[in-house]
Formats: sequence, structure tokens, C-alpha cells
Amino acid sequence: MALTIVASTACFGQAPATDALAKVQQRLASGEPTKIVCFGDSITGVYYHTGSKRAWCAMLGLMLQQAYPDANLQMINAGVSGHTTEHALARIERDVIAQKPDLVVIAFGMNDVTRFTTDEFETKLREIIERCQATGAAVVLCTPNAVLFTERRPEEKLIRFVETVRKVGANLHLPVADIFADWKASRSQDLFAWKLMMSDELHPNMNGHVRLAELIGSSVAGRTLTFDETPAPIETLQVTLDRLARGVLVKVVAPAPYDKIFPAQLKKLYPNAQFEIVSWPAEEQTITDAVNWAKQVRGLKPQLVIAPLPPQAFSASKEEFANQYEWMLKYCMPFGLGTKWDVVPVLPLDGDLSAAEQEYVDVAALIVPGKDLRFIQRNDGDERSPDEIVAAWIAEQKERYEN
Repeated sequence: MALTIVASTACFGQAPATDALAKVQQRLASGEPTKIVCFGDSITGVYYHTGSKRAWCAMLGLMLQQAYPDANLQMINAGVSGHTTEHALARIERDVIAQKPDLVVIAFGMNDVTRFTTDEFETKLREIIERCQATGAAVVLCTPNAVLFTERRPEEKLIRFVETVRKVGANLHLPVADIFADWKASRSQDLFAWKLMMSDELHPNMNGHVRLAELIGSSVAGRTLTFDETPAPIETLQVTLDRLARGVLVKVVAPAPYDKIFPAQLKKLYPNAQFEIVSWPAEEQTITDAVNWAKQVRGLKPQLVIAPLPPQAFSASKEEFANQYEWMLKYCMPFGLGTKWDVVPVLPLDGDLSAAEQEYVDVAALIVPGKDLRFIQRNDGDERSPDEIVAAWIAEQKERYEN
């Protein structure tokens, strides 16, 4: 099964490039240092929705680096969960102006929907733009993404804020990355594939943030940009390997048999390694049980979490499985950047799967990259034992860590 993200043919607003944006494009092409601030809410910030390590701001940097190979970029993520344009104005001096950016990407509206009228939102948005432009920075606007229904953010209300962003962009001759239009087109063409881009009803996961980077990058460049290859997940075992290299105890949360396999294989590389093991009783759990158990993970303060795919998970419907597996992974993650630990999903390594069960595993393999994670699975024709597969995977991560 492949994850297909459907692109609409008119996915971003193409206002004529302002002088400021044309200068940014020239800086990118010539290799002059270019500082970009991504200013928004939790859909911009780095949280568990995308794996707690990076979000579309970092992906935008990769997108622009591909489009402008000589670019010398500094990407600054100024996204804060729950924030509105009012919060933005309260922190704009510190988080944006003081950074002296060449370009500010502004992405608010999802929380404004619940607190302000469109007129109030427009007034605050215009002031944010004015203050950014007063420093000489170019500005690109983003519409909020389309969502699944929630009482606080019904789409018929959200669309009025989307239209406000579009109107302000048109009036001020600013590019608008029309994320809402692209998200809505994708959702109408393949709802299940669209959900694989989402962490919940509102927030895209990393699969979605890759698409955000393409849309916003297209508005920055003034031409359609897409990744040649999907950016690889970030390195996975850094926290664990760093502690082991320093001789520090590692607290491991893992289901059987990985509560024994992982420590044993890591001890082969670090003979003096010390572990505290918390066993996850996944063998007895449905996918819903696993979600409920995972809610305690953050409170355990681990350094390494082995996220299971419980044998009984296949009893749920495929859509329910996808939703619950996404939630299980989210509860395994740190909330945001402040705390770090490693999360390693393991897909079934032992026993034969039916064709129907393999479909669930294939769905899980599409969801995991949405948390910016590398995972362990048995490939077709691989006859190694689970111990050998895990050992080889750990060795590969250790090589990445050391290089």
C-alpha cells in the first residue's frame, strides 16, 4: 500500500512577487545568508503531532534547499500551541522582529476561529504583516488547513477565516499558500489517504507537514515545488546511544519479547550498559487497550520506548485501527521539544501474517513516518530471527549516530 497525497491544480495563491520577496528569491539563488521565521500556532510549532523533533518549518528549509542548491538558510520556528493573532502581536518583537528575518511565513487562524470575529482577525493579521514589512522582511501568508468536524471549528466558520487570509493577501499583493484548498481537494478525492496526513481532526502529522512544505515553498519560490524524494525520518536512537556511550542508565518501556531483546543486543555493543525495564503488556491488548496503556508513558519519563503493534489490533476496523494506532504513537512521544526520548515502533517480526493482517501492517508502516520515526519490520524473504533483525537495525542506527 502506498500513501498518495493528491495535489490540487491550483494549490497556492500566486500574487505577483513583491520587491521584498524577489530579493529573497535572489538571496536563495545566490547563496547569501537567508533567515526565514515561520510564525504560527501548534500547526507550525514542534509537538508530538510530527514527532516532537521538527515540523514544516524544517521541511520548508529542505524544500528550498532542493529548489535552490546554493541556498544558505537559517530556519526559525516561532510556532506556539494555542496561539492566535493576539498572542502573535504580544510576542512578535521577541520572536520575529528581533530575529531580523528576510522572510516571515505567517500561519494563524485555526485558534482565532474560536475567539474572534473575522473583522478582529483581519485587523490583527494586517498589523502583524505591517510590523514584519516595516523591518524590510518579505511576507508569505498561509490559510489554515481543512479539518474534520469539531464543534468549535465547523468548516463553514473556518472557511470565513480562510477567505479573510485570501482577501488580505490579494489586497496587499502577498503570496498566499492556500493550504485549505489543497487539503479540501485531497480530502474529497481520498478520505482515508487524507487521514494518513493527519495527527487528529485539526493537526497534520509529518506526512502532512511534508506537503505543507511543498505548498509554502511553492509560494516562496513563485513556482510549483515538490520533493524529489520524501525526506527521511530523523535519526532514532540518539538519546539512548548517547546515554549508553556516557555509561548512564537507560529506562526502557517495551513489550515482550523486546523488553529482553533490546537490552541484550545493546549490551553486546555497550557491555557495561545498565537498564531499568518497564514491561508493556501488549500481548493481551486490543489496539484501544494499547492506547489507554500508552497514556502513562510520558509520566514514566523513559529514554527508550518500543511501541508495539498488539496481536489483537487486527480485530478493529481498518479505519479505527489507523486512528487508534496514531493515538498510541502520540502518547508514546514527548509533548514537544522540551523533553527528549527515543521511540521505536516494531511491526510484527515473528510468525506468518494473513493477507488481511498484512494490510493492517502496511497501514501502520504509512502512519509511522508521520511521527518522523524509523521503525523495525521484517521484509519479504527475510528469514532472520527477531533477535537478528533487531541487532542489525541497532547497528545501523549506531553507525548513523557515530557519523
